Amino acid sequence: MIEDRPREACGVFGIHNHSDAATITYFGLYALQHRGQESAGIAVVRDKQIEAHKGMGLVPEIFKRDHLESLGGGSVIGHVRYSTTGSSILSNAQPFVVQHRGKSYAVAHNGNIVNAHILKEDLEKHGSIFQTTMDSEIFLHIFVNKLMEVGLEQAIVETTARLKGAYSFVVLTSRGEVVGIKDPSGFRPLCLGKLNGSYVLASESCALDLVEAEFIRELEPGEIVIINNDGVKSIRPEKSEKRAFCIFEYIYFSRPDSTIFGKNVYQVRKLHGRQLAKEAHVEADLVMPFPDSGNYAALGYAEESGIPFEMGMIRNHYVGRTFIQPTQSMRDFGVRVKLNPVKEVLKGKDIIIIEDSIIRGTTAKTRVRALRKLGVKKVHMRISCPPHKYPCHYGIDFSTKGELIAAKKNIEELKNFLGLDSLHYLTLDGLLESTQVDDPENNFCKACFDGCYPVSFDDSVSKACLE
Repeated sequence: MIEDRPREACGVFGIHNHSDAATITYFGLYALQHRGQESAGIAVVRDKQIEAHKGMGLVPEIFKRDHLESLGGGSVIGHVRYSTTGSSILSNAQPFVVQHRGKSYAVAHNGNIVNAHILKEDLEKHGSIFQTTMDSEIFLHIFVNKLMEVGLEQAIVETTARLKGAYSFVVLTSRGEVVGIKDPSGFRPLCLGKLNGSYVLASESCALDLVEAEFIRELEPGEIVIINNDGVKSIRPEKSEKRAFCIFEYIYFSRPDSTIFGKNVYQVRKLHGRQLAKEAHVEADLVMPFPDSGNYAALGYAEESGIPFEMGMIRNHYVGRTFIQPTQSMRDFGVRVKLNPVKEVLKGKDIIIIEDSIIRGTTAKTRVRALRKLGVKKVHMRISCPPHKYPCHYGIDFSTKGELIAAKKNIEELKNFLGLDSLHYLTLDGLLESTQVDDPENNFCKACFDGCYPVSFDDSVSKACLE
């Protein structure tokens, strides 16, 4: 079954010079598991070379105690992955490690480099041989070529100057340096913390919380931090590109206990729900989410509207990544195994369902049909973001317009397709206002809603928009 949700973009973690670095990285990746469930890896410096342990699956499936003990301490980076560029195979699992002139380097990447195909073609013309299909490998090829000429700091500056798109990198050198890099538009989050004198980098602050690291700050767009035995050095190349924080981090990707772009995600999602209630109030007996995605916006909607909040659907938290498929007669099993309605709460009621997004629409349609079947009278749906009409080229997996149901159906058609009594999306103005970020119009990437892409790309990338 195709999952009718946006897929996470990847999570990165790094720690410099800690005696239990591998274990800390394991727990950091565990906290970031929501950002990618396809593969995971940890790379560590040992005897002046970098070794990595990687695998397909979830963090606790890949790393056992003996793995962590063998990896040990020192400087470490880690990664959890969902592929946006490159196939879902073990060779594409990160961190990606290369050997060059007796030294080794590793990189872990969250985002998508939109000029990767151009850079790769140029590198191959000059003799580069690629081991993977990942855009992340391109960074290392450019970096090691520059390194011979200008040294670590300038090599990173000159390498990132050639990259276009979304990227938050953590890089590990065989000398034990840990480097954090954020693209000039600031699409993807990356923060800095400190644990018992050791500096930590993580995609989200929730990973710092789990390992009991102190949150220091988020990296600025375009910032490079180099962590070594002398401390943290910040490099901020002069760039004039417009900020373009991914607003979908607030809507769906990030954990609600994280601080992203200066705001707590939980509180922002509640504000989205409050704004939705102001824009599209309807009388009903209860407000409910499809857990867990709509939980916090539903709380905000209920508080603003005065309509009781109920958990009308219960999520099975023990569903694995795979399960034995039932017989064909058990239709929609893949959906029902995850969520089951509380019949006594819902039967005979008028309900408002709060969702954070509708991508393909197939799962929502199945769930609405199930609610009708058990006796719900009216089903109203409210979405805490605008309609997704355009593909993302910066690290979210809906990469073609043909995947997006809102690009093919208007609101009335979509309402009928889903079997709803009413449907309303949060307006773009309402979404931006409810983030409570200063000048949101000029701080967020909204391309999936309005088609205005803040970082340009050529026709070989943009042709996907027409599909």
